Amino acid sequence: MSYLRLAITTLVAIACLLIAPLDTQAETLSFSHAQLKGRDFSGRMLAGSGFANANMEGANFENADLRGSVFSASILRNAKLKGADFSSGLLDQADFAKADLTDALLVETILLRSTFDFVNIDGADFTDAIMDGSQRKWLCSKAKGINSKTGVSTRESLECD
Repeated sequence: MSYLRLAITTLVAIACLLIAPLDTQAETLSFSHAQLKGRDFSGRMLAGSGFANANMEGANFENADLRGSVFSASILRNAKLKGADFSSGLLDQADFAKADLTDALLVETILLRSTFDFVNIDGADFTDAIMDGSQRKWLCSKAKGINSKTGVSTRESLECD
């Protein structure tokens, strides 16, 4: 990825985080620094919400609308994230160990320094996500499937060889 493309994608992601969600029915909440182990957020509209430094081990975010949300330095171990939309979100330094990201949307997200040990990414869409090269290489080693919403293959979205 060229430096210009990286800079433009970063600026777009930051701008999206600063703009209020267009969906007026979305809940914009702050759960930063909260203990949310095992909580059920499935199907919720939480675009633009804050989950920075929160412990969400085993939480359920299946099919949740989390566009533009902030998950910086959060723990999402064993979390159910199937079909969740994290587009334009900030998920840097997050721990996704053993999380289920099947069919999730991570389009234009910032994932720098996040960990993905034993994660399931079947059908996840990482188009234009900003991540470390080592993360991309690791995710490419397990990438398969096609996202049901975007029709983009996981390998293609990660720009795997």
